[in-house]
Amino acid sequence: MSGFQTLFYKELLRFWKVSFQTVLAPVITALLYLTIFGHALSGHVQVYPGVGYTSFLVPGLVMMSVLQNAFANSSSSMIQSKITGNLVFVLLPPIAHWEMFFAYVLASVVRGLCVGLGVFIVTIWFIPMSFSAPFYIIAFAVLGSGILGTLGLIAGIWADKFDQLAAFQNFLIMPLTFLSGVFYSTHTLPPLWRAVSHLNPFFYMIDGFRYGFFGLSDVNPLISLSIVGAFLVVLALIAVRMLASGYKLRH
Repeated sequence: MSGFQTLFYKELLRFWKVSFQTVLAPVITALLYLTIFGHALSGHVQVYPGVGYTSFLVPGLVMMSVLQNAFANSSSSMIQSKITGNLVFVLLPPIAHWEMFFAYVLASVVRGLCVGLGVFIVTIWFIPMSFSAPFYIIAFAVLGSGILGTLGLIAGIWADKFDQLAAFQNFLIMPLTFLSGVFYSTHTLPPLWRAVSHLNPFFYMIDGFRYGFFGLSDVNPLISLSIVGAFLVVLALIAVRMLASGYKLRH
């Protein structure tokens, strides 16, 4: 396990050394979203009975920050290592592929949770929040950040240059995140678009996470939890296979 511990520690240091950019900046961005959308739509939109729009918005922004930063951590680390050539120092030591997988993904989980916690601490100064089901808050935050950390690792292995990674993020991660119910509840959509939203795996992460605060959701949280867990297993198997085969890493 020494290889895993060393690589995990290296990945933690990598984002923590520039925490002003990797942690503080996303917190400020989420606060701006809350200020703009909350001010513009508060009092005009009713999503759940007894839940104000600004309060509804907070869990979505927290989870969005968790997901985006978990993806950014593993993807940027892998693509930078490939382009600068220092990936060879990770591949040469006798580190098992599953150790590499857990080191990259767990570091992404830590970054995602740090950013999410920062967003939540900043927002509760303005909007008091309740905790209806804390288990679901923790479960969906950890599983969601694990999924995006794994997806970031897959994207970093697949991409050969920064613009390919940027395309992956701009045309896949960002649309799926923004169309997952961060700023709205899917029960307000027409039936067709509601059905389309339910094809988005990010929707179940946001919806289940929000259930932990209000005890209200568009889908049964146990169904969301099972879908998110299955999605993580599938992506993890793909990522481990890519690492084990050395796809675009050893050739």
